[in-house]
Amino acid sequence: MMLHVSFSFAQLPDTGLGGFTDGVIISMTDNPSFTTPAVALPDISTALVVFRDALDGMTQGGPMATAVKNAARAVLLDLLRQEANYVEGLAMSDMAMLLSSGFFAASKNRAQEPLAKPIIKGITNKASTQLAVRVGAVRNAVAFEVRISVGAGAPQPAGTFTKASRIIVTGLTPGTMYTVQARAVGGSTGYSDWSDPVSHMAL
Repeated sequence: MMLHVSFSFAQLPDTGLGGFTDGVIISMTDNPSFTTPAVALPDISTALVVFRDALDGMTQGGPMATAVKNAARAVLLDLLRQEANYVEGLAMSDMAMLLSSGFFAASKNRAQEPLAKPIIKGITNKASTQLAVRVGAVRNAVAFEVRISVGAGAPQPAGTFTKASRIIVTGLTPGTMYTVQARAVGGSTGYSDWSDPVSHMAL
C-alpha cells in the first residue's frame, strides 16, 4: 500500500514550524534516497531565514509585521508541500525511506481524535544549563511544546520539538530548580492538555 506524507506540519505553531523545517533540511542533506529534491535545500533554508527574521520582527507588534510574517510562513509552507510530494512519490510503500526525509507519514486512521495528555517519563542533565526531557509518545501528535517555570513564577515557553525523544531545553541557570510541562501538538483539537509537572535542577 502506498504511503502518504502527512501535511500536518502546516498546523504547527510558528516556532514549531521552524524546528520541523530544520529537521527536514538536516534529514535530506546528503540523503542517498532523495538526491534530486523538488525544491533545492538551500532554497528552503533561505525561506526559513526569511520566516524567522519576520518572526523576530513581530516583537514590535503591529498588523504590518504580522502580515509580513504570515506571507513568509506561506512561502515556506508551499516549499515544504512541494518537497513532501516529492518524498511521497519516491518512498511509495517504504516507511523507513519516507521517515528518513524528516517528514512524517499520514495516519491511516481517518477518524480524528483529541490528543492524549503526554507523560514526562524522565528529565536528566544533558549538559551544563541544559535539561533533556523524555516524553512518552502520543498518537497523532506532530510535535511537543514545552514550558518551564521557577517557583511560583508564570510558565515560560521553552520551545517546540518534533520528536519526543529529542527534547533539549537550553539556556537554564545552574543550581535552579525548574518545573517542566509538555503538551502535544496536532490531532483534531490542535493541542493536548499540559502534562503533569515534573521538577528537576539544572547544573
